[in-house]
Amino acid sequence: MIEIEEIPVERINEFWEKHIKYLVDDQIVTDPKDIEYFSGPQYRDTIKAHMLMTPDRLHMVYFLRDGVRIGATQFVTFKSEDGKCLILDFWVFPEFRGGGTGHRCFEALERYTREDGAAYFEINCEKEASVRFWKSLGFVENGVDEYGMPLFIRK
Repeated sequence: MIEIEEIPVERINEFWEKHIKYLVDDQIVTDPKDIEYFSGPQYRDTIKAHMLMTPDRLHMVYFLRDGVRIGATQFVTFKSEDGKCLILDFWVFPEFRGGGTGHRCFEALERYTREDGAAYFEINCEKEASVRFWKSLGFVENGVDEYGMPLFIRK
């Protein structure tokens, strides 16, 4: 059983180390300028500000299995709009990947967010393995975002 652990805004610094490592190691971010941006105060202060918003607060959470952190995600459920849960990041730490772990983490996230008002889910991704993963969960293509990155939706 996968559990969810909310990361309070006071503890986000511990998250940043894992986050930039994920972005670089999984080649989500490869350009040195992008690495600098995601490591810098502009991005991090913006995320922190969104964590303090209401009602459309950004959540950072860890996925836990048997009390061990096995992955993380960032998401916003737009309660003031139509209940879209926008997933910003979603990853299983490399040493825990395989065997359906990502699917079980998403199932936990889905339960958690639906209890809090999520009506449907959207994510942007373009890496082939990520696209396969999201499609295996029933996501379908839904245009592109403002940066031209493909969007996927699951209702």
